[in-house]
Amino acid sequence: MLFRGDFVSSKRLGDLQILHDHLVAVNEQGVITHSEPATSASSRHLLQSDEPKTEIPPGSFLIPTFCDLHLHAPQYLYQGTGLHLPLMEWLNQYAFKAEERIDGDPVLAQRVYERLAERLLESGTGAVVLFGTINENANIILAKAMLSRGLRAYVGKLSMDISSRPTYKEASAQDSLTNAMSFVNNCRALCSDLPETLRTVEPILTPRFVPTCSDKLLTGLGELARDKQLRVQSHLAEAHDQVQWVLQERGVEDIEVFERNGLLTSRTIQAHCTFLPPPSLHKLAHHGTSVAHCPLSNAYFSAEPFRLREALDIGVRVGLGTDIAGGYSIDIMQAMRQAVTVSRMREGQRVIRGDEGRALSIDWKEALFLATKGGAEAMGIQSGIGTFTVSSPFDAQLVRLITVGGTGVGSLDFFDSQTVGGKWVLTEELVEKWWCLGDERNREGIWIQGRKVWPER
Repeated sequence: MLFRGDFVSSKRLGDLQILHDHLVAVNEQGVITHSEPATSASSRHLLQSDEPKTEIPPGSFLIPTFCDLHLHAPQYLYQGTGLHLPLMEWLNQYAFKAEERIDGDPVLAQRVYERLAERLLESGTGAVVLFGTINENANIILAKAMLSRGLRAYVGKLSMDISSRPTYKEASAQDSLTNAMSFVNNCRALCSDLPETLRTVEPILTPRFVPTCSDKLLTGLGELARDKQLRVQSHLAEAHDQVQWVLQERGVEDIEVFERNGLLTSRTIQAHCTFLPPPSLHKLAHHGTSVAHCPLSNAYFSAEPFRLREALDIGVRVGLGTDIAGGYSIDIMQAMRQAVTVSRMREGQRVIRGDEGRALSIDWKEALFLATKGGAEAMGIQSGIGTFTVSSPFDAQLVRLITVGGTGVGSLDFFDSQTVGGKWVLTEELVEKWWCLGDERNREGIWIQGRKVWPER
């Protein structure tokens, strides 16, 4: 398959690359085999071949799909409601009840998860890290929903042997460990007969967070992660009431609990981390642990913003998360904008205080990197995702800015000519306009591993 047109990507933090009239060739395995200007000799040779061709029309461009590093799949059931309580109360009043309901109703689970997969694709998300529920069967339904729509997904069965809701926990640490390994094996079995390039769903160990996991359970999960080379996800230093609970119950901060149990690794993604001071951020960098930055839910449940600039400066891998339903929007474009907004507020406070040092704000290009290549690196998915380079999987979304008649699509309006010498030219300014104002109306197609997965054929 050949794709000819304009391509946009961010290979490095703060970098934006626009490739005009470019040609990308994708083989049957969904891997990019050619990426050069359409006017090069090798590109002209390919264009003369019988390879199927997709022409990206003027006023449109291809950009990598987004990565969502933190989403509670069962909480999609009540997305957009119940955001008025502190975290620990909110879990009891909303989260645990919804998750228990999903576990007890396979029909409801399938309805919720199939719709979730569709909404993710509509929003341009091609890769997602999912918190599930306790029940293995419900998590297999979740994994199948993601696999059937071609999404890249890490699916996590919750491990929790402690709970403020007595009906929503596992019987013991040993039961929880047995259940976790059972899910890992059965989730992997879903993809075992598929070609390697189509094995897009994987299990991930998921201790919910320290307040719901005994030391015995965390120790066992750390051993599983090490022995089976499994990925891990959890919540770390998210909210004031949660941080204080851990200090009172365990006598140390939760980052120390994770570290001593072998759960801070280069295969770990920790959500939030808003209460981590600089020394703890250095600890994440040392272990290679990634952070899922969820600015919207942090505004609701954290009394502190995440130290994003400081984390990036010391080499912590960071991606963005929606944190449904602690955040109400499933759209990573919103998360990008919110990340910039929060960082600019932090920079304003720095200036008012008269603090010296580097500016704390990030710009839209840096946020775009976090949503694409940076997020893919933080997830640890296939090398090259988030770029249009040779040997990389072709994960892309088609964005349209202007109709054939020259009218802006969706919320976009254009009052000046975007043509040069009679030809429409994609500029950095136009990409920024889409970044600020674009939505699902601008999205016309999604490809993952070279397969068109949205809209459904």
